[in-house]
Amino acid sequence: MRLPAARGPITAGLFARLAGPPCELDPPLVTPPPETALDDGDLQLALFACYELHSRGFDDVNDLWEWQPSLLATRRDLERCLEAALAHDVPRPPAVPPQHVRHALAELAAKEEAGGLAPAALLWREAGLGHEAGLGRHRELVVHRAIHHLKVPAVFRAAMTGPGLDDSYGVYLPDVPGITLAVANVRSLFGLHRRLRGALAGHLAALEPAATQSSLQNAADLAAQEPSLTGDILYGAACALTLERRWAEHVLSRWRRGLSSLEGQEPAVRDGQEGEAVAATS
Repeated sequence: MRLPAARGPITAGLFARLAGPPCELDPPLVTPPPETALDDGDLQLALFACYELHSRGFDDVNDLWEWQPSLLATRRDLERCLEAALAHDVPRPPAVPPQHVRHALAELAAKEEAGGLAPAALLWREAGLGHEAGLGRHRELVVHRAIHHLKVPAVFRAAMTGPGLDDSYGVYLPDVPGITLAVANVRSLFGLHRRLRGALAGHLAALEPAATQSSLQNAADLAAQEPSLTGDILYGAACALTLERRWAEHVLSRWRRGLSSLEGQEPAVRDGQEGEAVAATS
């Protein structure tokens, strides 16, 4: 995977430096305000690229950039902006006794579902695989999910090749909006910082309860071992649910206006696949 095209002044400056040998970066960054940061494609792509240097990296970026001190300082600034955005958009649930954490997590998810905003079910229903727009919308949902899932479950490749999508790692990075990148970035943020271990446990528990009970149990175990983290666990879950809702709202709002939920060149066209282009079907 190569560095994608820049989306604004943050990525333009950062990617220009990353394309050359490791050097000192010029602080400070001008980051967007918290109320717009989750949807800001420039900010989110810059942070995604910083995290990617700790994963598979980029073919056109020197691996020595990974631990370059001024780049880590830049990543810290981007992370602070992301954390401020979460604090702005996600009310912090009150802490509960450790023995009540599982119940509190279930209540958070139930509240989201009661509001008719359970993203997975809502979006797959809206995609309407039986009508003419179904194939394009199905492909779009898979593209959104691929940004994170190709990092971890190899089985996800089958979900991409089935509808004729390219399963190459990172190929659709230029196509996804800021909120999709934010979903992936928050997982990386929580996973890379020990101080956010409680938020990571709650985040995973909120995303996986229907598929497995292990994440719920891990959150409950962590609360029992470190009772001071119960508030963080619930906050991490609330962040996961809020981001999923915000992402779903983006997709639905675009579809209902007759637009693709993706950006840039549409995957169906770029891949040279036969059949409907996503832009035409959504």
